[in-house]
Amino acid sequence: MDNCLFCRIIKGEIPSSKVYEDEYVYAFKDINPAAPVHVLVVPKVHIDSLEGLNEENLQNVVHIHRGIKNVAKAMGINESGYRVIVNCGKNAGQTVFHLHYHVLGGIEMGEKIL
Repeated sequence: MDNCLFCRIIKGEIPSSKVYEDEYVYAFKDINPAAPVHVLVVPKVHIDSLEGLNEENLQNVVHIHRGIKNVAKAMGINESGYRVIVNCGKNAGQTVFHLHYHVLGGIEMGEKIL
C-alpha cells in the first residue's frame, strides 16, 4: 500500500524511532505516547486490521506476539508488566488502517482499561 503511513515507515520513507525489527515485524515508538513506554508493533505485510486476517496471513499474529515479547524485553518492561492494545475499526479508535499493536508500560496502570 503506497499511501499507508505504516507501510511507508517500514520502508524507511518516513523516519521513526525503531525499537525492534525482524523479518516479519517492525516496532517503533509512538509519536504521541500514552505511557512512558508506548511502542507500536506492526506486521511488515499490509493487513488493514484484525478483520483483515485470514487463513493466508493469520501466521503473522504469531510473529507479532513474538515481536511484542522482544519489545517488552528491549524496553525493560517484561518483568514489571505491560499492556497490549489493538484497536479494530473507526469506532474503536483505529486511525491508521494497518494492523498494529500498542505495547504500553513503564507505569502502574491498574486493572481498568477505560
